[in-house]
Amino acid sequence: MFLEDFKYGDKVIPQTILGYGPFMAEPYFGHRSRIYQIDLYDNPQNIADVIVESYENGIRAINLVNDSKLLKAYDIASNQGCKMKVIATIGKSDVDYLNPNYEVAKEVDWDEDIKLFSSYDCPLMLVDEFITDGYDWKLTSKILSEIKNAGSLSGLVTAFPSRTTDLIKENLDLNLFDFYMVPFNSISYMMDISAFNSAQREDFKQKLLDLNKNIIATRILAAGVLKPKEAFEFFKNIDYIDLITMGVASVEEAREDFKLLKEY
Repeated sequence: MFLEDFKYGDKVIPQTILGYGPFMAEPYFGHRSRIYQIDLYDNPQNIADVIVESYENGIRAINLVNDSKLLKAYDIASNQGCKMKVIATIGKSDVDYLNPNYEVAKEVDWDEDIKLFSSYDCPLMLVDEFITDGYDWKLTSKILSEIKNAGSLSGLVTAFPSRTTDLIKENLDLNLFDFYMVPFNSISYMMDISAFNSAQREDFKQKLLDLNKNIIATRILAAGVLKPKEAFEFFKNIDYIDLITMGVASVEEAREDFKLLKEY
């Protein structure tokens, strides 16, 4: 499951993408964020070790942002023979995830990000969620156009897959992007859906199908609330997700989780 290559146009993207959440010690991990900062973010070699272990267990794509420590870690891993497709998130800022200021997020140097990741093996660039969910459609359109001009496939990231999906269809030229990354897990954790019964799941499925884009599921482990086996059992029965991103926080997690994924 999610272990093949996804082909779109003249680009090839591995279906499972190594996520950057633990590496960047994202605040939505709660008390673990501080641990991840000490063990991972402040120690690029430790991140590199996890990347290499993921690569050795069959993972051939990684989601990167323009952050010096994260990029240093990827360079270390690359120098050890770990060559991955880079799925770049464009325009990531230092905005507080738990209390975002969308106006500040719009000021990020996104064009520098596009220039940077154009030098990588980067088939796909995604507009960061704090820009997408700021609903400045003119800005979002401009970034998507510049991504296409750079020769990559383009996409959006959202933290609000229900609300934002509805607004996209009303406000954005759908020809500007090809991929859509949304938080998606069996308990609707970090999704703008209060519960996730069968009717709500069907409604959410229809929203995504109506958008008619290639869907990337992120936060499939619900920031660690779910065990990998629980998450994989859920996705085994989902037929409208094309790719997944999955973060791991240690060499041991990479070995165990990706070995388990191969069993589904």
